[in-house]
Amino acid sequence: MFSMNQTRVMEFILLGFGNLHSFRIVFFILFLIIFLFTIMGNLLIIILVSTNVQLQSPMYYFLCHLSFSDLLISMNIVPNMLSAILLGKRIITFIGCITQFYFYSGTTITECFLLSVMSYDRYLAICNPLRYSSIMDFNHQIYLSLWPWLLGFTLNLSGVLPISNFNFCHDNIIDHFYCDLFPLQQLSCSDTSLVEMEGILFSMPLFILPCGFIIITYVYIFLTIVKIPSTTGKQKAFSTCSSHLIVVGSFYGTLTAKYMIPSVGQSLIINKIISLLHILLTPLFNPIIYSLRNKDIKIAFRKLLTQ
Repeated sequence: MFSMNQTRVMEFILLGFGNLHSFRIVFFILFLIIFLFTIMGNLLIIILVSTNVQLQSPMYYFLCHLSFSDLLISMNIVPNMLSAILLGKRIITFIGCITQFYFYSGTTITECFLLSVMSYDRYLAICNPLRYSSIMDFNHQIYLSLWPWLLGFTLNLSGVLPISNFNFCHDNIIDHFYCDLFPLQQLSCSDTSLVEMEGILFSMPLFILPCGFIIITYVYIFLTIVKIPSTTGKQKAFSTCSSHLIVVGSFYGTLTAKYMIPSVGQSLIINKIISLLHILLTPLFNPIIYSLRNKDIKIAFRKLLTQ
């Protein structure tokens, strides 16, 4: 219950990058171009995988899901960020803020599990090639692609629901460009210890275990690749894994830095920059890496252009 001298906050003010001043238009145009290329690049991956017969394999099927999750992250946050840059601030309702945080956290958790599924797919293809087709059949692909989405958007409710019941009875200014966990905790006048405890407990199964699973699978993959007698076979095996490893490194690198560096004091600007890299550049990075380093994607793209 609220006391008589408290009023419930119904909207928040996102400051974004309020100190851009005369560079505001320049950064707006730059981020808008990156956002448009992100949308086009990930949509192109989805279209190519959906329409080209040569790309109807488990690896590209999971890549399609990864591109869709990147689209959700970008479209959920970047439009509000662009509006905050252009206008100097962005007003977002309480429900809109909680919804944005729900979709961001859900999609981030989903992507963690999707990347682990993709590493499992590479493990089967390289370490157990004779049984790969029988194990990774269509039903197994559906199962492996659905459970990351179900886990991502159900497990994050344990953190989102308590936040939605927070009392925000003081300042409603969020010095960030989207609704994240730490700024909301700082603004709340409720006891946030339970949410902080849940964040520590859930970080193990949601982030550390998928990352550890990826590391273990690639240890087995590299041990198998070393035993391949031909140089051509080794290069082909490495090429199928290198794109995924680069994407995993960029995703977990920015995500780890984002939540290890505190978002208070002098590190707030650093936190914004790392968040920007994670939300704006990583979704752009994925289609670029897979399109530039993948011969099948290049062939499918040329065929689409000729049609």
